[in-house]
Parts: sequence; structure tokens; C-alpha cells
Amino acid sequence: MSTGAGSESRRVSSGSGSQPRRVSTGSGSEPRPLVDAPADTVPGDVVLRLTDVVKTFPGVRALDGVQLEVRAGEVHCLLGQNGAGKSTLIKVLAGVHRPDSGQVWWRGEPTTFANPQAAMRAGIATIYQELDLVEDLSVAENAFLGHEPRRLGFVRRGLTARRTREILGRLGHPEIPPGRMVRALPAAGKQIVSMARALSHQARLIVMDEPSAVLAHDEVGNLFRIIRELTAQGIAVIYISHRMEEIREIGDRVTVLKDGRTTAANLPARETPTRDLVNRMTGRTIEYVFPERPDTAPGAELLRVDGLARAGEFADVSLTVRAGEIVGIAGLVGSGRSELMETIFGARRPDAGTVRMAGRPVRPGSVGAAVRAGMGMAPEERKSQALLLGEPIFRNVTLATFGRYARFGFTDADRERAEADRIADVLDLRPKDVRRPVRTLSGGNQQKVVVGRWLLGDTRLLLLDEPTRGVDVGARAELYQVIRQLAARGVGVLLVSSEVPEVLGLADRVLVMREGRVVREAPAGELDENTVLDLVMAGSLLEGAPA
Repeated sequence: MSTGAGSESRRVSSGSGSQPRRVSTGSGSEPRPLVDAPADTVPGDVVLRLTDVVKTFPGVRALDGVQLEVRAGEVHCLLGQNGAGKSTLIKVLAGVHRPDSGQVWWRGEPTTFANPQAAMRAGIATIYQELDLVEDLSVAENAFLGHEPRRLGFVRRGLTARRTREILGRLGHPEIPPGRMVRALPAAGKQIVSMARALSHQARLIVMDEPSAVLAHDEVGNLFRIIRELTAQGIAVIYISHRMEEIREIGDRVTVLKDGRTTAANLPARETPTRDLVNRMTGRTIEYVFPERPDTAPGAELLRVDGLARAGEFADVSLTVRAGEIVGIAGLVGSGRSELMETIFGARRPDAGTVRMAGRPVRPGSVGAAVRAGMGMAPEERKSQALLLGEPIFRNVTLATFGRYARFGFTDADRERAEADRIADVLDLRPKDVRRPVRTLSGGNQQKVVVGRWLLGDTRLLLLDEPTRGVDVGARAELYQVIRQLAARGVGVLLVSSEVPEVLGLADRVLVMREGRVVREAPAGELDENTVLDLVMAGSLLEGAPA
């Protein structure tokens, strides 16, 4: 690597026919790279090729002849609906699954990884959407888990901490202490630790599954900076996202999966029209499909929140939701929006303020009291907070109304399955077999199960925290229809979403939160995306103006 006076740039071919990416290295001596690029890595060379890969599970052909080609120094975006086969493909690359047929070529050699450790040793690191960190280990222990620096059989904790601190500094987060327990970190901090783990190996390919899902706007910019530095060193990145604007900004080439098959390969990320990409994924040509808002006025007031506050999270929040009304909350990660929802639902106890349902106070800090008052909630972390992953679909659907199916200490499983079958039809659950373990469903279908749970109860108010996080375009549109149908039945809906178009397109009324406070409230039709982004990111002259 050369140094010199003035500004210098490094060229790395994306191998896609588009203009090579230029990464500025600054003036004077160049900063140390995030990773030390392998000496035999040549940007533009094919490092990974999949040909006709098939993977079958009982009753499901998850991969049906997948084709994929990834080159050194490029960001290769993988698109597809939930259930299209992306997760299974990732697990094949990571050594979790072995393909039934077809061939995986890694750096020019036919390869089958016996286990995840073998894939990691070969140079493939995977950052999953549902982060696989050990909550009760420290940041440093997670970063070097499985390959800790040792001497005479003993872990060199000081060296591990120093190396972790160095990696975190290169990632732009020197403030994260290597000795901090992972469970004490916010979601964005855990994402950084997962990236540090990947970079602690000599990775030639890093797979990132929805890496921006838990990141605030400024964190996404930092993520892209890191990715550009990686690719400038010849490292290949497979980037999975449902956000088209991210694909445009960071991607070089795109491969699309649908129903386990490759429907398009090696498309230029910046030039391919969104309409074409969405059509390849779903057969439809639009990214957001919102139901029409009804002309009728909402009904009586259901929820009233007055002066609700929790120290360090949010302060003096007041809001209302009426029967048949959808109220959306827009705000960045860390604005206090999720904490507010959990406090309303009783999962957190407020320091001040009151919550009322239909005029009656709801006991603070009690989920049971909230459910008895008619509230239901679909939390952001559906796998850890809302689902029993090892249980069948029907048991997860009936979880909130389980008492209806129990008598004299016995449960009526046939009735449970019948009710769950009805909900599966309403929500177009795929696959529909309600006896399957819920963990076998795609993210979008798991979210349908969580929402469907409250369709069986006497829910009058539904709280939805990031209802379409990690959900594909098709399932997203179906969820929008379900939410609007619930409102048409008189259910009030309070939802939080990081997708500003989603809040504006689905909600009747919008509250904008920043740094724990509501800075604007208005009918959705009176706001646009630029105004909301201005409010949540940098403030505006509109802040504090009357709604």
C-alpha cells in the first residue's frame, strides 16, 4: 500500500461492468485497513459460484436450482421475498446446511462445508439478521468466540481485549468497552459486535442479512463506510436488504430469488429499475401497496396516554387512539418509540403519567392488566419476545387465548388447530400446515402468526412495533391489508415503523418522535417524507409548531 502527499484514491473493480468504486484514503499516511487482505485476493475474480443448488426439507423445496456468482471486491445484493430461499442459501454458505445436489465452488474449488467452523476457517463470515451473540459473554469474548488468543492453553484476555478494542475503533465505535456484557448493549451496539466478530477472522466473503434493520440513520452511513473499506481491500460482501434505496447506494450487482429459484442474476444495482426488481421478486411492479383510507370518521376514544415518561427514554408523551383509527409513530432507533409502546402495554413501568383504555385507568407495569383491558402487542423482536419457536404454529396462534381451549386440566388440540386454520386462511399463511414448528416459517409468515394471535381475542387496541421489519414486499402488502381490515372492524391501531413511507401510507394520523419527545402531530395527509425525515434527524423550524 503506497503513501504520499495530497489526496489519493484506490480503484477497485466491481466486476459488474459499472464504474469502479473509488475509496478515498485521505492525505498523508493511509489508515490501517479494517482487515488484512489475503495476498491471493484479486478484485474482480470470482470467489463464490453456486450452480444448480438444491436443498429440500420435509414438504418444502427451499432451494430449487439456485445460481449465484460473487466476485472479490464487490457488494452483491441478494433480493427475494420471505420464503424465497435467502435464509436457506445463507445457511448453505455458512455450513449449517449441506445442499442435496448442485455444486458450491469456493475460490475455484468444489466445496462442501461440514459445519459453520469450517466455513469460517475457509474465510466466509456470516452476520445474521437475528444476531447469534452470547448475551452473557463480554464484547471481547463474543468477538473472538471459538478462536481466542491462547498461550499454553490459557486464554490471553488482555490481548483479546486489545484486539477487540482495535477492531471496534476501526468500525468507528471506540466507545464500546470490550469488557461490557453484550446483553447490556442496545440493538445497534450488538450489530457492531457481530461485525467485529466477522472482522476478527481472515474473511474473504462477509454475508450480511438485513444489517441495517436495527440501525439509526447515522449508523447506516457508518455501516456503508465499513463495507466500502472492506471491498476496497478485495473482500466480497453479500448484502441482503428489502430497502431499495440501500441497494442503490451500496450495491454493485443484484441476484433475485423467488420460490427457491434464481429469477435474475448479476443485474446492475444502480441502473436496474425498481419496478423490474420488484416484479422479479413478486410478479408485481410496485414496492408499497397501501389500502385506501376510509372516508368514515373514527369512533370513540379507546386509548388515552397523558404525560407518560421514563427517565432516559422518553418524557411527557401524550396521545390518543380512537376506534377504527391507525396512529403511526415515526422516529429513529433510540428516539424512545419502542420503549413508549412497551410502557403502554405494561412491559415497562412508567416514572410518570397515566394510560387509560375506554376511560378506565390501566394498572402501570402490568401486561396482564393491559391484555384484560383489550390491548394486544406485536413486539419488534418477534423471535425472542413473541414466539415459542419450538412449538407448532397453532399453539403460537392460540397463546393469548389459551384458556378457551383448556378444561379440567386438558386442552382441546383439535379446536386449537381448527381456530388456527381459520386464522391461517385469513392471513394467507404459507405453508398453511399449522402443525409445523413456527421456527420453520419465514420472517413475514412468523409476523403473521403474531398478528393473527390477537384476531382470536377480544382485542380492541393493537400495538405494532416494526410490523414489517425483515418482511418482504408481498407479505408486507398483505400485512397492510390485515391491519386496515382490523381498523375497519373498529380495532384501534398504534404502530411504530422505521419506514417513513409506511407510516405515512398506512396511518391516519402521525406522531413524530425525536430524543424521547413528540415533536409533531398531524394527519398523515398533511405530512410528506422530507418533512418527517427533517424532524426526526436534524430538527426543523416546524418543531413545536401547532399540529
